[in-house]
Amino acid sequence: MIDAVDRRLFLGALGAAAVAGLASRAYALAPPTGGFVMWHSPGCGCCLEWAKRVEAGFGRRLPIVEVADMARVKSAQGVPDYLQSCHTALIGGYVVEGHVPVADIQRLIATGSKTIHGLAVPGMPAGSPGMDVGHDRKQPYKVFAFSRDGRRVTVSEHG
Repeated sequence: MIDAVDRRLFLGALGAAAVAGLASRAYALAPPTGGFVMWHSPGCGCCLEWAKRVEAGFGRRLPIVEVADMARVKSAQGVPDYLQSCHTALIGGYVVEGHVPVADIQRLIATGSKTIHGLAVPGMPAGSPGMDVGHDRKQPYKVFAFSRDGRRVTVSEHG
């Protein structure tokens, strides 16, 4: 459950300045040491564009695992069906689903929330990080924080 204190902390942090080949099926579901990884379907270029943003924002390489069965990964990582997108990542101890802006991820990590399980941008909105390459089209989208039991709260809006 996302309690009022965590929600206030997280929403307060959002208002602050930005904080500065698959080896086996088991590997596809278990995060490598450090919990910094992205899973995506083979051939999905927007995921790779998003990964470049994460690498630039965190100053380190994001290991990428190509997986044919993304539904299994999403289930294993606790991503609710209604928040799913094309790729799933673990960053800073949190699940990150879809085209979440790096600044939103950094703000969540800065809060240290124990009740927020992750962030999600459902679908693949035009203009979101990774979906902004090769065109000028932008659509508004929301970033949701979600708990392990599937509750969600809007934490930012973009576009």
